[in-house]
Amino acid sequence: MKYLLLTNLLFWFLATCLYAQTKAELEEKRNATLDEITYVDNMLKSTAKKREESMNAVKIIGNKLNLREAVIRGMRDEINLLSERIDLNTLAITMMENDLVGLKNDYARAVINSYKSQKENPELIYILSAKDFNQGYKRLKYLQQITKFRRRESEIILDLKDEIQTTKDRLQNDLSRISDLKSKEEQQKSLLQTEQERKETMVKSLSKKERQLQKDLEEKKRIADKIEKEIARIMEENRKKVIKSDNTPEQKLIGENFAENKGRLPWPVEKGIITSQFGIQKHPVLKYVTENNIGIEITSLGKTSVRSIFKGEVAKVFSIPGANMTVIIRHGKYLSVYQNVIDLKVKSGDKVETKQEIGSVFCETENGNKAILKFMIFEEKEKLDPESWISKN
Repeated sequence: MKYLLLTNLLFWFLATCLYAQTKAELEEKRNATLDEITYVDNMLKSTAKKREESMNAVKIIGNKLNLREAVIRGMRDEINLLSERIDLNTLAITMMENDLVGLKNDYARAVINSYKSQKENPELIYILSAKDFNQGYKRLKYLQQITKFRRRESEIILDLKDEIQTTKDRLQNDLSRISDLKSKEEQQKSLLQTEQERKETMVKSLSKKERQLQKDLEEKKRIADKIEKEIARIMEENRKKVIKSDNTPEQKLIGENFAENKGRLPWPVEKGIITSQFGIQKHPVLKYVTENNIGIEITSLGKTSVRSIFKGEVAKVFSIPGANMTVIIRHGKYLSVYQNVIDLKVKSGDKVETKQEIGSVFCETENGNKAILKFMIFEEKEKLDPESWISKN
């Protein structure tokens, strides 16, 4: 019986610890996502002051929808965890109550047997009837052990009662928590529905400007082609240096360290949201139109510094008409590219450190003070997805 009791308590303890750890992780993630939603809300509020809708506003609210869906998924995950813990605690209560019944019955039988024994053969007579002193001493110790065992059994029964009540209280708290989470989940779904309708209104308004949107796409492709040509030129220059053995061991080591930090590199801006992703993406407004992005766009609010994501050497600084300045930093065989930069603080040939400021993102004062950085990563001429290289916010 004692071993079964210990097993039940261990079972309950492990289930509680597992939930507590996962719950903390879910709450931390949800709070971070809600903070990001607040940041996005501030962006949308600044955009709302300017009545004309924009592609960037559509992307921002699309980002917000994704964040809102993540919050709802997190709440659903926590509800599922709570439901599982309720099932486990219900099972634990049943097992502990069964143990309690068994302990009470055993204890009752022991007390009855002891009473009968004392009535027929009092303890003092039992001790004095020993044939010698040693046997009498052993009988005394035996009686003491029986008394100690009964006391311990009564303590276990009381402890088990307390544990059952504690588990029942926790069960009730979990049920209340589920009710609260379901209520908040419904609120989030309502907000999601409102935001989806707002996005549809924006898209409908922008779809009337198809000619301008097509023109914007062509301009975006022109800038991307210009950057890719510069990347090809830099890699060709680098190839010639390697042939001449001018590529230093330091550059090789930097490249290796850069690769080892994949997924942990800092963001090129301190605060922002990704409003355009890498690769072939469906156009947010134009039907049946896709765009092939060579990098990502990070939108920030107000004055925003641009910083190098890793130590390296500034390989190229050049301007693109209508797109401000572009900075390319070489990290061994890898290149990080920062486009739409102003107020440059570096020049070609400069050595930079991780998170070193290299300039500022151009701020669109007529578009709600949005600062949109175009950010790319290349391995030689191969385009890489920057999201898989920078750390998760």
